[in-house]
Amino acid sequence: MNYSVCSNNFTSFTLKKVYLTLLFLLLAGITFAQTGTITGSVKTADGSPAESVSIAIQGSSKGALTDQKGNYQLRNVKVGQYLLIASLIGLEKQEQRVEVKQGEKLTINFVLKENTAQLNEVTISARNSNKVNAIVAKMPLKKLENPQVYTTVSSEIIKQQGITNFDDAMRNVPGISRTWESTGRAGDGASYFALRGFEAQPSLYNGFPGFTNGDLDPADIEEIQVLKGPSGTLFGANFVGYGGIINVVTKKPYFTTGGEITYNIGSFGLNRISADVNTPLSKTEKVALRVNTAYSSENSFQDAGYKKTFFFAPSLVYHANDKLTFNFMAEILQEDRAVAPVFFHTNRVDPLTFKTIKDLNLDNNQSFTSNDLSIKNPRYNLQGQMQYKISDQWTSQTVISRGSAQSKGYYGYIFGNEAGSNEFEQYIHKENQTSNTTDIQQNFNGDFKIGGLRNRLLIGLDYFNRNIIDNGTGYGFMRYVTPQGAISYADPAHPVYTTQNSVDSLLAGTGESKSNVSNSSYSAYASDVINITPELSVMASLRADYFVSKGEKADPSDNFNQFALSPKFGLVYQPVLDKVSLFANYMNSFLNVAPQQVTDEDGSNPRVKSFKPEHANQLEFGIKTNLFSDKLSATISYYNIKVANRVTPLVGNINDADQRGAVKSKGFELDLNANPAPGFNLIAGYSHNNIVNTSSNGTDFYTEQGRAPGGQGPQDLANLWATYKFTRGSLKDFGFGLGGNYAGVYKVVDNSVVGVFDLPSYTLLNASLFYNADRYRFTFNANNITNEKYYIGYWSVNPQRPVNFTASVAFKF
Repeated sequence: MNYSVCSNNFTSFTLKKVYLTLLFLLLAGITFAQTGTITGSVKTADGSPAESVSIAIQGSSKGALTDQKGNYQLRNVKVGQYLLIASLIGLEKQEQRVEVKQGEKLTINFVLKENTAQLNEVTISARNSNKVNAIVAKMPLKKLENPQVYTTVSSEIIKQQGITNFDDAMRNVPGISRTWESTGRAGDGASYFALRGFEAQPSLYNGFPGFTNGDLDPADIEEIQVLKGPSGTLFGANFVGYGGIINVVTKKPYFTTGGEITYNIGSFGLNRISADVNTPLSKTEKVALRVNTAYSSENSFQDAGYKKTFFFAPSLVYHANDKLTFNFMAEILQEDRAVAPVFFHTNRVDPLTFKTIKDLNLDNNQSFTSNDLSIKNPRYNLQGQMQYKISDQWTSQTVISRGSAQSKGYYGYIFGNEAGSNEFEQYIHKENQTSNTTDIQQNFNGDFKIGGLRNRLLIGLDYFNRNIIDNGTGYGFMRYVTPQGAISYADPAHPVYTTQNSVDSLLAGTGESKSNVSNSSYSAYASDVINITPELSVMASLRADYFVSKGEKADPSDNFNQFALSPKFGLVYQPVLDKVSLFANYMNSFLNVAPQQVTDEDGSNPRVKSFKPEHANQLEFGIKTNLFSDKLSATISYYNIKVANRVTPLVGNINDADQRGAVKSKGFELDLNANPAPGFNLIAGYSHNNIVNTSSNGTDFYTEQGRAPGGQGPQDLANLWATYKFTRGSLKDFGFGLGGNYAGVYKVVDNSVVGVFDLPSYTLLNASLFYNADRYRFTFNANNITNEKYYIGYWSVNPQRPVNFTASVAFKF
């Protein structure tokens, strides 16, 4: 064998192999060097990060979505010139020309024309995406991370449906129904709603106190949040009902010039003009001002009644630096109106004479009042917030809130009748009350790890004070009325007419209240969400609340204090992260109960009896989903709420009471939001509730065992709203909407002595036609198209609007 030849051949082969290897590595290096990386961020016009925005290279399959901080990255992009596109469904896309060079890391940032609020309009107008919400839990949590159920209504939905009053927006929330409109009366004159069987009123603005005795104007509403279940742990006892809480999120300023002017006309003399104007105030600093204002007037569908309002809401944001931000907002409302008295068709003692709507034969066109008997509800609400980023793990929020709500004018009601009589008594009263509130909160939010477990911790302190000054008159008996409108007087020689002079003469002899009451709450709370794994998290929360009532300033003997603990627990498991969430919660609310003076049955032995706070506890479990790239969002839940320590009069002695009263409310809810095709959006919901008194003393009208407590609303509710907007062709930007509401039979009175009175079920059909382009929006809405005759009530019968129409035109800039 010729070894020299073999050696030469081996050497030649080895050299070739090394050469080829080096050539391959060189070519790979060259190939690698001929790529680059594109990174950047996407922000809204107000400087906030924009999540879930698509970043794509035109003509390429490369793409990415921005994360929670608005950041994105495209790796291994070949050298060359490209068109980079940032887009989000429902928004105008943005494009930038880029050139990628060898090994270069190119930074390309986008700023969307929309501000955070407008971005949210798109992402929540048709569906409830899994976005971060910082109010519901007082810490930033995605919807699927939060064990509490909540529903939102965006300003975009309000515009689509041509809504000009707050109450109508609530028809898009599963499980809630209005039981009567705003009366304007002192203390609780806002609209009443039934939520999971319990009463609820709008009482929070941006998560902080915002009381009103009148209506809320939708001009400054960015979003309405309905938080389901007892929420006293984070929000205290002053603002919550056991079924949930209604929070209004106001519009915020942003750092570009823009706005909208809208004019609405409609049935019953509706005329409304509103404006939303935003502008930066500095070229060198991040300061912006936004002003929302509206003037509205309308009449009633009944023979008397009107409402006129003027609304003004400025807000200011100042980004002092990357760590410190100030937000200021004010809402000022002047409201003047005449409202129909609530028709209470039972005196709550005698058996009902009329047990059905047909038997009552109420003339829905009768208002039983006049436009001369008006009431004014001026109010203001001020908020100042300071947010400071202490570190990458900790932030601080300091809030001062101040509000005032007034009732000045005439409020009346129609009350019951003796058995067998067709005449009901009408009473009237002149309101003169002012309620002032002050709230100071300090919240610290942390996001850190202990032993490898992620903790999101909230620590908060809360001081709340309310001062109520009442100088109103007593109540006076005006006259007898029948449901058909006939009138008679107790003293025909001295009739009382529905005029100010006549009523003032009647009320002159009823005396005047000189009440000045003040009470305060001092609270501390903490809440921690611990991620045991990325998919499994546990929430534990606790509130300590010390309530101090000074009572009447002129009477130190009616002072009292109460202490309450309010816990909350939650469990969330996401078998498919950010797609499917299984949750369970235990939630609590409480109500401070004032001492009462009690006596023996014959009125002797007067004494003061103290009580414990009333408590409500809820167990709930369900599932939340966010599927098909945010095209299908759903929440299904079952809840069981038990209320204990309700005060109820003793059997045989109505002058004394104990706390054996108890209530149980259970039911289920379905909330669905879908975007099944481009331009097609759907929201739908269904709820069933069963509420009953489970413990009481005898046949007490309000707490009788085995009976509904009152004000619980219909057992079954359903809502639907579907819209389709053409996205191309000659009909581009045109669209239509169709939907409505169903309410089942409502047991508005339920007592073994008085009897049972059911308000009948009803179905409402609504529709909309619209044109919504970049600069203009035209809408036409028809409500209650079938002209359904229907009623709501809270131990009462309140007729509702027949078929009605609204039209609007808006110019956007």
